[in-house]
Amino acid sequence: MKADQGLYIFFLIWYGCGVILLSFDLLPAWLEWANVVFLIVAGTLGGVYFHHTYGPRTGFILSAAVVLLSIFIEFLGVEYGIMFGDYYYTSDFGPQLLGVPIAIGFAWLMVMAGSHAIMKAIWPGAPLLLFSTAGALLAVMIDLILDPVAYKVKAYWVWTADSFYYNIPFSNFAGWFITAFILHLLIGTAGKKKYARSVRWQNRAVMVYFLVFAMFVLLAAIDSLWLAVTFSLTPAVLVLTGYIFSIKRGSHDRSPQKQVV
Repeated sequence: MKADQGLYIFFLIWYGCGVILLSFDLLPAWLEWANVVFLIVAGTLGGVYFHHTYGPRTGFILSAAVVLLSIFIEFLGVEYGIMFGDYYYTSDFGPQLLGVPIAIGFAWLMVMAGSHAIMKAIWPGAPLLLFSTAGALLAVMIDLILDPVAYKVKAYWVWTADSFYYNIPFSNFAGWFITAFILHLLIGTAGKKKYARSVRWQNRAVMVYFLVFAMFVLLAAIDSLWLAVTFSLTPAVLVLTGYIFSIKRGSHDRSPQKQVV
């Protein structure tokens, strides 16, 4: 079995165990590190997607750039309140770099890989600016459920603001959009001539994206965060429907684009 295949299977097993433990509130305090491992593995799978899509060298460079740039941008938010608003991370979210949990960089890598894979299926020929805009909106979509759960339920970070949406300021979502837009521009520009569609890993990147999304929806529902569930689940159903339709349509596509299965 290839290492990347084994990692994907490991993620699915870890995910299944995590959903059970979190749903029934069975996760002991000493096992909180499992959440950090979960995000790092999910992000690493995003890196595997870029590896198969852009080749080993370019894929690694793009993945490293996403992790490091997202951590740096998060550092600007934590230290100076730039982009996302006033917030700070707790000490319960694993090792940190520049005051930002390393797992956050991998979470960004998962989000970027998933949104990139979705867009490459739904709108593969989109101009870079439109592709990056739509991809950034997909990043905001998952944050609509991720942030309320991570803040209100898990207390991974703390906001020092007031707003109708669980006291999460609008600037946070604007920051997510801008950050994801910049990262999509970077990926699209640097990997333009290297792209070769990998059907298997495109589907797996999307699967990881929506599995993480579904887990946070479940946790939000358990804690009655119905506004977050509604705001995120409605567009997610439309996006997933569009992706499934695009995949079915693509199975009949005889274009000369390289496909790796």
